[in-house]
This record gives sequence, C-alpha cells and structure tokens, in this order.
Amino acid sequence: MPPKLTPKIRYLRLVRSAFRTLRHRRLRNHSWWRTLTKPLFHRSLWMPCRASVSTGISIGLFFAMMPVPFQMIGSALVSMRFRANVPFAMAACWVTNPFTQVPIILMQFRIGHWMRDTLSVPMPGFLTRVDYTIPGVGVLNAASFTLGFITSAILLSMIAYPLVQLVFSILPSSMKGPKVRLIRRNKPKPPTDTGFVP
Repeated sequence: MPPKLTPKIRYLRLVRSAFRTLRHRRLRNHSWWRTLTKPLFHRSLWMPCRASVSTGISIGLFFAMMPVPFQMIGSALVSMRFRANVPFAMAACWVTNPFTQVPIILMQFRIGHWMRDTLSVPMPGFLTRVDYTIPGVGVLNAASFTLGFITSAILLSMIAYPLVQLVFSILPSSMKGPKVRLIRRNKPKPPTDTGFVP
C-alpha cells in the first residue's frame, strides 16, 4: 500500500522539483548561472511561513499571467529579491499550462478589449495596428491582449496575497507546522562534575 501523501510530503516533493529545475545540467555548467542562483538556495527562501508563502504565490501568479518563457525561473529570481517562498512561487506558475493556456489568453483579450471600449484606456498606436488571427477563435488585437495580461497579472497577484493570508489564519495550528530556527548558535556546554576535590 503506497504511503499517504501528507502536506509535508507533497511540499518536499515540490521542493525537490524546484531544485531540479534550478540546477538543470544545461544551466549549472554556466558560471554566470551559478553566481545568479546561489542566493536562491538560502534556507529562509524554502521554509514555508505565512508571509513568505503569500508573497511567493502572488509573485508566481503574476508571472503565470505573463506570456513569456521561463516563467518559473523568473518567479524564483524575483522571489529571492523579496524574500518570498521559492517553491510556492514556482508552483503558482503552473496555473498556465497546456490545458489552461488558451482559455486564459481569450480571457485576457476580452478584459483588454472591454477596458479599451468601456474605460477608453489609451494604448500605443503600434500595438493597436497589430492583429493576430487564431484559427477557430478569430482576430485578436495586440493592444487588447497586452492590456489584458498586464491587468490580469496585477489583479490576480493583489487578490492572492490577502487570500493566502486568510487561509493561513483559519488553518489549525497543527497544519501550520512548527517554527524552525534558521540560525543555530552553539551554546557553551555546562561544566561537568568530575568528582575531583582539590
């Protein structure tokens, strides 16, 4: 019978997957990549707590809405700057995946199109003149899509932070995990009684 997947085991698997991504054999051979990612392996960036997880998920969802490559690596590097939880930031990027990518793109286009028509949000002229034809979907304007993914990224990251904070506040104390000391100082050992009497 396979072992039960507790939240701790799932988190450890998430950490292992993140480590493998950041230390891929095609990347770790480059000295500039090792220098850039060395601070990412600080222990405080991988220990889950309310503040770091909330910030990490917000950063990950922001990058998830961006139509750029290497979203997980970008979210990990930004998480390092803001002292956020790296595994949760990288995992949040998987909101956009091969199954959800097309619906999210259509949603972003509609948000941008609505903001341009209803709120009259101005956009650069070179974007308004660019149209993309997607078979089975129609014509998508670059200005509407750009406005849509920027707006959705900002809104989703702003909503995620207080929502994760609320989830942590209602979780039972047993689910939050014990507090871990990140810095351990060696305490002097008390003198032992040898039984010697001068």
